[in-house]
Amino acid sequence: MEMPSPPRKGRLQPMLVLATLSAAFGSAFQYGYNIAVVNTPHKVLKSFYNDTYFERHGTGMDERLLLLLWSCTVSMFPLGGLLGSLMVGVLVDKCGRKGTLLINNVFAIVPAVLMGVSKVAKAFELIIFSRVLLGVCAGISYSALPMYLGELAPKNLRGTLGTMTEVFVIVGVFLAQIFSLQGILGNPTGWPVLLALTGVPALLQLLSLPFFPESPRYTLIQKGDEVTARQALRTLRGWADVQDEIEEMRLEDQAERAEGRLSVLNLFTFRPLRWQLISIIVLMAGQQLSGVNAINYYADMIYVSAGVAADHSQYVTVGAGVVNIVMTVISAVTVEWLGRRLLLLVGYGICGSACLTLTLALLFQSTVPELSYLSVVCVFSYIAGHSIGPSPVPSVVRTEIFLQSSRPAAFVVDGAVHWLTNFIVGFVFPSVQAAIGAYSFIVFAGICLLTAVYIYVVIPETKGQTFVEINRIFAKRNGVEIPEKKEITDVEPHAPSPPAKETSF
Repeated sequence: MEMPSPPRKGRLQPMLVLATLSAAFGSAFQYGYNIAVVNTPHKVLKSFYNDTYFERHGTGMDERLLLLLWSCTVSMFPLGGLLGSLMVGVLVDKCGRKGTLLINNVFAIVPAVLMGVSKVAKAFELIIFSRVLLGVCAGISYSALPMYLGELAPKNLRGTLGTMTEVFVIVGVFLAQIFSLQGILGNPTGWPVLLALTGVPALLQLLSLPFFPESPRYTLIQKGDEVTARQALRTLRGWADVQDEIEEMRLEDQAERAEGRLSVLNLFTFRPLRWQLISIIVLMAGQQLSGVNAINYYADMIYVSAGVAADHSQYVTVGAGVVNIVMTVISAVTVEWLGRRLLLLVGYGICGSACLTLTLALLFQSTVPELSYLSVVCVFSYIAGHSIGPSPVPSVVRTEIFLQSSRPAAFVVDGAVHWLTNFIVGFVFPSVQAAIGAYSFIVFAGICLLTAVYIYVVIPETKGQTFVEINRIFAKRNGVEIPEKKEITDVEPHAPSPPAKETSF
């Protein structure tokens, strides 16, 4: 006999945990690792570029050419990310969420091999080309992974699993910082291994992820395979009666049939999703334009000005990485308790305050030398603030505020904004910093303030809500009716969930 049990809270079942680890370690880790892996050993890599050029031409490389090649090495990664983000919408629709992650491993394994043999082949071009492919890998995974994890998770764990994208990005950054220390692999003999290590997580994912289920939402709504979707839910939830979730997915399916599968162009002209679209653009642009990459760029200079020896600053950077990991994990375990909005607002508040204080400390540390230590505190405070809200939480929110039909197109826009603003900050900040110096951080403080105001005014708290319930909150913001909810109640009178959703708001 079927027992109409009250709504159950999902738990971290072994299958759900292992699927999350396989997907996140093989995908988000790649992004973080390849952001940081070329930073510490940059002198060693530049020396390889110069030596290779000398062997070919019998003369050393011009400084301008070396700078250009190194700029290409660094900037090809976000440009590849932009390309990958534009591909993700088609891939997740055609191949599924899990299928996309598996295919994406090609863009990690091939460049890992190319970079591993670049020294023997005496071809620095292989490194630059590989950075483009690694960017494509990161661009695809940064959008496909949160989609996969958000659709695997029960609603009470969606925030925690959603933040795993950023947790594993930060773990990748941290391990890259450790491995690239001069005493480990950041030296003339070890750097090919250092760069090739990015292929290991991809191989592990290729071996493990096929054993875990595809997104049940994708399986039911887009493939129409209810039997497989039920089996996946039973495995992920640890109980046999998954009818309530099946009904909720059917409700979502019916609610969005009227709008059909939205393309990116449709998304920009579709009024019922106007504020959702603006919100992901603000969240992703705010995440990058608030200065997180600029702080990382400026950090070594700040450490040196505080009296840290240049060859010791790499260890301070590792310390900052520890702060990053700890605060991101704290965010992951508290996001379902404190909610998305609070973590975002507190994070941006800390970042904005740190930027303002850092501006004052940098301006006056020449007259008050002790202020140089305050600058280091500001850098660590900024990293902590960004790690608790602006870095991890948008990955959760962007999955939650779109339904199945619009999610792939939304993630194309989301990814494009993320990578474009990432590239702009990296490309423009050195020039801005050279022009206005410490005052550049006031600009970042202003962006933190504006983003926080937008979040406070527009973005609702989404913890504990179904995708359909969240869609109804935004319907009021967009000034549209959702006639489907009454129609669905008429079409499926047996489903117990629609009336509960009607009374939620």
